[in-house]
Amino acid sequence: METQIKASLVSLLAAIKAADGKAIAHDMEQLDGALARGRETLHPQLVHFLGNRSYAKALMFLGGETNIPVGVCGGRAGAAREKAEGLKG
Repeated sequence: METQIKASLVSLLAAIKAADGKAIAHDMEQLDGALARGRETLHPQLVHFLGNRSYAKALMFLGGETNIPVGVCGGRAGAAREKAEGLKG
């Protein structure tokens, strides 16, 4: 399943670059379906990226990258920073 997800991600990012709306919609539909079918068996971080539509990060994860940048949600680092700054309880 991860091979299919990776192929859809590559295709989606190329479609975005080409501004091909039909291909974008198709690839997003494929990714949403893969997530729905594999939510229980896929790696939790991949589920997180796909669920939040962080497609570039999902592709980095599937490519074996270990230095994936923290996004808006902040991940563990963001939660620790917010707690230290008194923003979360």
